[in-house]
Amino acid sequence: MADIEVFVFAVEAELEAMDRERVGVHRRGRKPDLALRRRLVGLVWTLTFGGMQWRVAGWLSGIPFTTLHSAFARWARLGLWRRLGQRLALDWRLACGDEVLPSAVVVDSRSLRSAPSAWARGIDGGKLIKGVKALAVCDKHGSLLDLELYPANTDDRAGALPLLSRLAALGFQGDLLGDSGFKGAPFATAALAHDIHVSVSPGGTRDGCFLPSGIRWVVERLFAWLSRYRRLNIVYDRAPDLFAAHIWIAMISIISRRLVAQTHT
Repeated sequence: MADIEVFVFAVEAELEAMDRERVGVHRRGRKPDLALRRRLVGLVWTLTFGGMQWRVAGWLSGIPFTTLHSAFARWARLGLWRRLGQRLALDWRLACGDEVLPSAVVVDSRSLRSAPSAWARGIDGGKLIKGVKALAVCDKHGSLLDLELYPANTDDRAGALPLLSRLAALGFQGDLLGDSGFKGAPFATAALAHDIHVSVSPGGTRDGCFLPSGIRWVVERLFAWLSRYRRLNIVYDRAPDLFAAHIWIAMISIISRRLVAQTHT
């Protein structure tokens, strides 16, 4: 199966599950047009992977771009992308023979250039990038568990604070592995309040070379995987939840492809 077919199948199954749970996937009293919905899901994947504009995708597909973007934004607002991405990450852990929840997660940030239309723009003085930071938390397999977005001039520890409560709500209790950007007693104390222990290791050598340490390098591999999806390399979205949706879409595509490949081996 092609990547787009695997993605559409996974999203359709999740939409049906949300419909059974009555979380507002479609308007009350109206049955969804399943053929149109499948086309919309496939176009959303194409946008994330190829990086084209919404208007161009609408013109090429014959579907009004307002219809396409409205469906994408509605699903993002309902939490479809985050919910499916996290569920697939845990499913992949089970498929690999691990426990559902990891005993340790890895955290790191990546600075991304943003267009003037983006919701925020800050300057990362260390990397000389004007845009936003994407802070990602992943397990040892490199599967994304949660993320946070903020201007590039925000300190990593301040940006990671909202993640702590969400990781705890997910059921995680264990070690949070990060580089020296996450060291400090205030952040460690805030993490301990959620039964999360911060473990800091140096991220590089004095001459700026990357220094692998334990499983901390897997988050760098995660960023490399995500960079293959062109929509994620420059931020154009006017709201953070919309750009976060594109990141989750990329992760859904990656993990769903793995799960299907494993079932055929």
